[in-house]
Amino acid sequence: MSELPRGSVRSPNIWEHPATYEVENRAVDRDGVLECAMRSIADWSGLDVLDLGCGTGFHLPRFAATAARVYGVEPHPGLLRLAARRTRALSNVTLLGGTAQAVPLPDASADIAHARWAYFFGPGCEPGLRELARVVRRGGTAFVIDNDATRSTFGRWFRRGYPRIDPVAVERFWAGRGWTRLPLDIDWRFDDRADLESVVRIEFTPEVASAILAEHTGTSVDYAVNLWWRRF
Repeated sequence: MSELPRGSVRSPNIWEHPATYEVENRAVDRDGVLECAMRSIADWSGLDVLDLGCGTGFHLPRFAATAARVYGVEPHPGLLRLAARRTRALSNVTLLGGTAQAVPLPDASADIAHARWAYFFGPGCEPGLRELARVVRRGGTAFVIDNDATRSTFGRWFRRGYPRIDPVAVERFWAGRGWTRLPLDIDWRFDDRADLESVVRIEFTPEVASAILAEHTGTSVDYAVNLWWRRF
């Protein structure tokens, strides 16, 4: 693997298991609740979009379908190569190696910024927030999608797997910096049980994953998220 940009924050799921994470991406929010909510706040049609932590580029084609230009920023070289393969026919997509703390774009480059489960988990992400304020144009909007660990089946799993993350402190962090919270209910909806089990095992430790799978039946999981947004 090529050298990572300074300040890269390792992702324990997609970095090590991109194929399985692709299964997870396909299972999350099949009804498009998040996209509908974001568009109701700030539609990106005809605008310039920045996707921070774009990974394999799963969301880039959706943005590119109506945006003027889309920038995908990702620190992991292998994931960037997969994103390039996915978007090679999309002339309005540009991929860049970089981090949320040091976005490789000039000031005022984007009208919309999007970060989904990528770096922005409350306290500690202040450098990335400063970069958002730099690269988002005046009047633009930034979206950060995060787990809501205070409710839902997945939220209960998240609290079990990541007890050091205090969801109340996370919400206090965002609200104190002028971000608006929109709580949303989505789900994981897998094609079969094997897919669900494979994804659970990349999201949690072996012990926690085994306990979750022993108690949960079926192929779907109710899942609460917070859509945080702010205008600049």
